[in-house]
Amino acid sequence: MKSKSQSLLLRQIALHAALAPLALIWLFPLWMMFVFSTMPDNGIFSPDIVLWPSTNFVENFKNLQADTDFIGAMVISIGVALIYTVLSVLLTSMAGWALARYRFVGRSVVIAIILGTITLPFSVVVIPQFIMVAREFKLANTWVALIVPPLFNSLGVLFMRQSFSMMPGELFDAARVEGVKEWQIFLRIALPLARPTMAALAIILFLHSWNNYLWPLLINSRPGMMTAPVALGTLIGLTKVSWGGIMAGAVLLTAPILVIFVALQRHFIAGIAAGAIK
Repeated sequence: MKSKSQSLLLRQIALHAALAPLALIWLFPLWMMFVFSTMPDNGIFSPDIVLWPSTNFVENFKNLQADTDFIGAMVISIGVALIYTVLSVLLTSMAGWALARYRFVGRSVVIAIILGTITLPFSVVVIPQFIMVAREFKLANTWVALIVPPLFNSLGVLFMRQSFSMMPGELFDAARVEGVKEWQIFLRIALPLARPTMAALAIILFLHSWNNYLWPLLINSRPGMMTAPVALGTLIGLTKVSWGGIMAGAVLLTAPILVIFVALQRHFIAGIAAGAIK
């Protein structure tokens, strides 16, 4: 037993020694982004290599706020991402439950279509989607246009379908025998069992909405309706680029994601594992 524990310890040390350089390579650009956010524009392009923060972050943030109202854009991004995540998780869970537990004509065709939509790049559908939302429905520059069109996530549907397919069908049959209604089975039995998968999916969907740039850029033209990534992109002009403001905004955009992932990493890993193993 002692030799086995020592062997396991040595393997863990070797694994951490091999992964530590990779982690540093991944973290180094984030660190340099933070360093650049504390430097003036002329310092960012200095030939000298600077690895430690300076004292210009507050000034860069003031310039960023004056140019873009970045705080207001952050509020819009947070609100859109939270509403989108909650609604999309509920919608994809309902679709995944139906595809996993109900037998109906054309079910395989529906699954094939959903699989096919994953292969389509967003650039293929963005023009007809924009025409439909902006021209036909007159919803440009609204929260509805930001939230509703991307709600149905094909990967999320398949993710939840896999999770529900792994659950024992006898459990739901027993509930039906006891007279429990279908919506109660879904809400009170299936969803609590799928909590790890839903947590992982929620993180993925929140990241998708938080980092979304092209669709908010197209559908909202008013300055007061800009999301944070779009507001940050306006700093790149034809004659002037506020690199310090861009770096400060990038730090503010990245910080919430790092906090969320660190706080919920156990749920994320558990959900990914639950959805991948059957």
